[in-house]
Amino acid sequence: MQHILNLIRGALIGAAELSPGISGGTVALIIGIYERALHNADKLIKRKFAQVEWLFIAFIGLGMVAAVFGLSGIISTFVAENFSLSHSLFAGMVLISVWVPFSMIDKQDRRNPKYYLFALASAVLIFIVTGFTSNQVEDPNLFFVFLAAAVAICALVMPGASGSLVLLMLGMYEPVLRAVSELDIAVILVFMAGALCGVVFIVRSLNYMLENHRSPTLFVMTGFLLGSLRALWPFGEDQDASLIPMIGMFVLGIAIVLAFLIADYRIAVKKTAQANQAAQAVK
Repeated sequence: MQHILNLIRGALIGAAELSPGISGGTVALIIGIYERALHNADKLIKRKFAQVEWLFIAFIGLGMVAAVFGLSGIISTFVAENFSLSHSLFAGMVLISVWVPFSMIDKQDRRNPKYYLFALASAVLIFIVTGFTSNQVEDPNLFFVFLAAAVAICALVMPGASGSLVLLMLGMYEPVLRAVSELDIAVILVFMAGALCGVVFIVRSLNYMLENHRSPTLFVMTGFLLGSLRALWPFGEDQDASLIPMIGMFVLGIAIVLAFLIADYRIAVKKTAQANQAAQAVK
């Protein structure tokens, strides 16, 4: 039964990673396997294979792969045929997701004005970058696929950041989804190789930053999400829907992520209450 549950947990994370508005890391937090998954990833990177929970990793991974291959075609079609509606949905998801990294910042640091400069700088930088890179890449070369995967994999470690959003900003979201749905083996293998390198190099750096410079890193992540909204602007020459349906999809996107955040909050409150009860029992 535990293996079946891990399979379902992996599927939820995989489904989240297909959407530019939901972070796989956030879902991992909500379903209670975030720290366990990070611990096992760290053991793998350090090559302490005897300490790795191989069955846990295998079933989580299998669930993720099943969700990605099973849903990629559906989501790819939705995005390709409904530009304004899909971008409105994802914009709502990303906007509410800004709360995730911000809520992880120490309350004292939230009152420090200098830290907000990190958020402002990263938001401006990403806003400018997306102006050059948000257009879809029609025929990406494999080296660019490799680099995009290496960067996007960071979202699996950092709650609040979506790997699909990174791909969308790079113009690689639809090409990668299309490659998965059409079983383009070359692109899939190169993407997997890039993701593996990202885990080894970028993720370790991110972990270091969170451990040693936590608040500035989280402020940068908050700005990153805000600035990336430019890549999800649903208006313009490609607009293919009226305003009312677009507003509806925007609100729906907010509601979906908000449901995850509420679930996460309730779990955290429950764990705190249990810890307090345990402490009182010891006394």
